[in-house]
Amino acid sequence: MFSKDEWTQIELYKNKKLLEKEGVKVVIVDTILKPLETIETITYNPYEMDLYEEGTVFVFYCDTGKSTKERLEYYKKKFPKYRCISLKGGRAYFRPNYQLLDEI
Repeated sequence: MFSKDEWTQIELYKNKKLLEKEGVKVVIVDTILKPLETIETITYNPYEMDLYEEGTVFVFYCDTGKSTKERLEYYKKKFPKYRCISLKGGRAYFRPNYQLLDEI
């Protein structure tokens, strides 16, 4: 799950579900002031983000995913107590109607 620095939307939903079962919070971080419609996001604010419990996973997104992928090393240095991931494709590839269905 943490072998990659970038998650697709499918990986985001699956990993979020698995991690939250283990008690690890996954927070989607808006770096462009355009919140995603169907998932809870926070606006990038280092002071407020530093108040989250150690071990929290921050998933950063921008319009295309390119900027957050390039800035990922900066985010990792800025938030050493947390895991930092980039959302692949950013807001442009986020499908608002996507749902993670449990296997029958």
